[in-house]
Amino acid sequence: MAKFAGIQWLFFDIGSTLVDESKAYEHRIRDTIKNSDISYEQFCNTMTHFAKQGLNAYNEAVHLFGVNRTPWHSEDEFVYPETVSVLDTLSKRYKIGIIANQLPGTQERLNKMRIGEYICLTVSSAEAGIAKPDPAIFRLALAQANCAAKNSVMIGDRLDNDIIPAKQLGMHTIWVRQGFGGMAEIKNAENIADHTVKSIGDILSYL
Repeated sequence: MAKFAGIQWLFFDIGSTLVDESKAYEHRIRDTIKNSDISYEQFCNTMTHFAKQGLNAYNEAVHLFGVNRTPWHSEDEFVYPETVSVLDTLSKRYKIGIIANQLPGTQERLNKMRIGEYICLTVSSAEAGIAKPDPAIFRLALAQANCAAKNSVMIGDRLDNDIIPAKQLGMHTIWVRQGFGGMAEIKNAENIADHTVKSIGDILSYL
């Protein structure tokens, strides 16, 4: 398997990359369809339909059904079983950063999930005032890390938010096909990551 060369920094997304959001999505969906005639299965199937198109599945489903968005429950998130061991291994070879669209308090949540100790830099949309896929948030992270794009890897579950903008800046990319983002269908060469894996544990093969 071909491995990257000259890499100094690894930047991770959080949701559906390091952190399993399945319970949080379940909670949010049940809140969203409460007091409606929409079934849980119907809403999930609709989200899957939009996810395969590479769209924001929840937002699109909410719009289609004409219901209101409900709050995200961060307390329902938990790290994937391989996350801690992967970060522990990689932190001995590289500097680890976060580039993520998150609610305020990102670092505190990472600490509570016992992975904050592996993170050297956290650039979150809530604190930075910039959100992915805006390339500015990637540039900010690279500048704060004092790292050239060619010496970095972006690792995430979303083609639109993680892979495409990172590639456009010259970063290397790994697409982790977990969660709704991992359901997206590749439509053109712009969407193709340097490597694609099924789970976060598989990235060790390339790093």
